[in-house]
Amino acid sequence: MNSGKPVVLITGASKGLGKALTIAFAKKGCRLAICARGEEQLQKVKSEAEAYGTEVIAVTADAAKSQDVDRFISIVEAVFGQIDVVINNASIFGPGPTLLADYPEDVYAEVLRVNAVNPFLVTKRVLPGMLVRNKGSIINITSEAGRTGFAEWGAYGLSKFAVEGLTQTWADELSETAIRINMVDPGEMDTDMHEKAVPDCDYELANPNDVVDIFLYLASDESKHVHGQRFEAQSFSLEGRGQS
Repeated sequence: MNSGKPVVLITGASKGLGKALTIAFAKKGCRLAICARGEEQLQKVKSEAEAYGTEVIAVTADAAKSQDVDRFISIVEAVFGQIDVVINNASIFGPGPTLLADYPEDVYAEVLRVNAVNPFLVTKRVLPGMLVRNKGSIINITSEAGRTGFAEWGAYGLSKFAVEGLTQTWADELSETAIRINMVDPGEMDTDMHEKAVPDCDYELANPNDVVDIFLYLASDESKHVHGQRFEAQSFSLEGRGQS
């Protein structure tokens, strides 16, 4: 099946930025493949996206487990026949502000597994199809905490350091292909994750719906020569690039 509309795959799509991205791409008429670990919230997002007249595959899956990733992507490829854009968004923060000296070892391992292993597994699984078609855009989610170590951000920040290294390494390895991979720092947003990270936040935060422009750009043909770059979502506007 190939309707000609791009297929966009988004992990961690049940809330926050993942939900905002799902709705933004639905409004653009893209076919959507979304996953998350929480089925009830994921199905609600699916219904919201379908209200814009687009096709949506929603699969309850843990993007950091290879069997779940393979099942999810196999379904998407069987139904849609291709995957054009991947947004590796799924992540968790961990126990809240915690010094590394007090960090639970099992939680440390789980945060790294979810945040750093899942973009590796998903990218590895979608690449063969993209390489056959010689086309594709992969977008990883990073953070300021992936460039600067912040006290009490623990494994979350360290996992984003790993995502930045993963993106740079894959960018170099894919440099002779038409597959492009970039990363986006969405900045501080009004989400459940930020509330957990900064429980006493007393300053204004961005709405996830207001930071989607850079993702729409990186998914479009306008960015087909953009590769191995890092973007700050809150500094980017499609309006300034003449798009609507």
